[in-house]
Amino acid sequence: MKTLERGFKAWSERTSLAVRKELDLGVDEALCPFRLAGHLDIDVLRPQEVRGITDDVLKSLLEDDPWGWSATSFTFQNRTTIIFNPRHSAGRRSSDVAHELAHELLGHQPATMIVSLELDHFSMRSFNQKQEDEANCLGWTLLLPREGLLRAKLKKKSAEEIAKQFGVSETLVTFRLRMTGIARQVRY
Repeated sequence: MKTLERGFKAWSERTSLAVRKELDLGVDEALCPFRLAGHLDIDVLRPQEVRGITDDVLKSLLEDDPWGWSATSFTFQNRTTIIFNPRHSAGRRSSDVAHELAHELLGHQPATMIVSLELDHFSMRSFNQKQEDEANCLGWTLLLPREGLLRAKLKKKSAEEIAKQFGVSETLVTFRLRMTGIARQVRY
């Protein structure tokens, strides 16, 4: 998160509240990223639902290296699609899809893929740390807005209870409590 510009976290909080208002959600309600994707007219698929995907690619993604990836998005013919890893927990899937949606909301440029057919399909992709940090910040703020977290902590809810309330992982709750300062602000 070192690459975030001054004011980006506050902007993410305001954007989260605006998105929740559009979806008619309160700050202490779970934001389903799949519902937000539908609102944004973005398709969200499991690898098995990708038309034309081969069995060997499915095996690689879901059996050989299921923990080596989380989600990806691409735009083809003006239509954005997110493919997520169904092997992750429900809370992690929410975070993964929210991260990809954040890239879209932020208007980020997709990574560039370089594939060499001469080198046995060797591939590389570009990586932009600033874009990844921004997508993490906004995605996690969409799922766990500071105001909702504060309300939950003032009700003396545990990280586990907050995670269930918002449909995310306990790890994300703990991280957001620290990053927002609520962990220091509310102690009991």
